Amino acid sequence: MDFEIGRAKRGRRVYAFDDIAVVPSRRTRDPEDVSIAWTIDAYHFAVPFLSAPMDSVTSPATAIAIGRAGGLGVLGLEGVWTRYEDPEPVLAEIRELPAEAATARMQELYRAPIRADLITARIAEIRAAGVPVAAALSPQRTREFSDTVLEAGVDLFVIRGTTVSAEHVSKASAPLDLKRFIYELDVPVIVGGAATYTAALHLMRTGAAGVLVGFGGGAASTTRAALGIHAPMATAVADVAGARRDYLDESGGRYVHVIADGGLGNSGDIVKAVAMGADAVMLGTTLARATEAPGGGWHWGLEAHHDQLPRGRRVWVGQAGTLEEVLFGPARVPDGTVNLAGALRRAMATTGYSDLKEFQRIDVVVAPYG
Repeated sequence: MDFEIGRAKRGRRVYAFDDIAVVPSRRTRDPEDVSIAWTIDAYHFAVPFLSAPMDSVTSPATAIAIGRAGGLGVLGLEGVWTRYEDPEPVLAEIRELPAEAATARMQELYRAPIRADLITARIAEIRAAGVPVAAALSPQRTREFSDTVLEAGVDLFVIRGTTVSAEHVSKASAPLDLKRFIYELDVPVIVGGAATYTAALHLMRTGAAGVLVGFGGGAASTTRAALGIHAPMATAVADVAGARRDYLDESGGRYVHVIADGGLGNSGDIVKAVAMGADAVMLGTTLARATEAPGGGWHWGLEAHHDQLPRGRRVWVGQAGTLEEVLFGPARVPDGTVNLAGALRRAMATTGYSDLKEFQRIDVVVAPYG
């Protein structure tokens, strides 16, 4: 249903995670009987958590730790890890920058060139640990470095941008042909972000194994303020889940995974993302709060140091506990920042569902406290 905004414009009512809540059913379960495992392509994970490919969240060391914990660490290949042989002094400087100088200095630090040899070395470090290897590039860098990434030996390739389109149009350069690119790869590709039914359906038709859902919703993003663009996540995930359902019929049974990416500040948001149809979640802020996170309690993404128009910022998110505690507890605070897996498992048990696929069918209510 459209609402009249003014005489010349109408708009659809959409919802953020804060606007909805899940509803208990007629049965409950023991949390120990609930599975939150997730499988994509040939890869099985004990928890449906991917780390965001952001310098404040994922280093080779944290990617390995997340992999050993049963999740998927996604290393960003356009950050300090592939620009500097020793990124620790750079990270230390970023953590100490005064707020008024942070953006300008980060722009300078990230002008250092991306090195193919460092891409190879960082991927090799993760692979040597024996965990699944996932690495991310933006659409603009994919053509330049994809061969290096594949030769280094990734298991999953992530193409992640603020927004990614299957029909990018440019007069200045030849755009990345996603369908041809994905077809020629030997590894599953996760691509996004998308925030609408149509955009997601087009990305699914390129052959992607998964679609990231999100646009300007994270704590470190200022896309809404800078560009006026925002996609409330509850509606975005539900719309993309609808595209998955229709593409499943269209393709004769090919299932594309929906991965919520943004607006996931606490465990309750993760619960709601799955309830709206997500198969897994990509976590930035929530994992940036781990004491092992490279940001040391600070959080930022690629958009924070864009050369021409920054659409993000370095933001203080604090430290909630070790990575083990953030993922699995025990929690000593009641705010949903610790024991993310336990919270998801208990929410599913409390509402009577035994696995993630079942939980996607749960009833939800809108604005229960509004």
